[in-house]
Amino acid sequence: MGYLLQEMSLNLQEMSREEKIKTMHALWEDLARDDEAIESPSWHAAVLKETEARVLSGAEPIHDWEDAKRELRRRME
Repeated sequence: MGYLLQEMSLNLQEMSREEKIKTMHALWEDLARDDEAIESPSWHAAVLKETEARVLSGAEPIHDWEDAKRELRRRME
């Protein structure tokens, strides 16, 4: 799927939800092409460790990915 996003401005208030999602997808695909060049922020490792500790202790529930996607889609309707 190719998108032409060289030089543009977006009027977010006039875009539909579907247009916004397609735009986000295009941006993500473009960023992901060179994911090795993206460095995680310094705080990221600490947050991941905190989340892992909550999961291991049972304080953070684990959700099935398909269920989570359905719930997110339901919230967007």
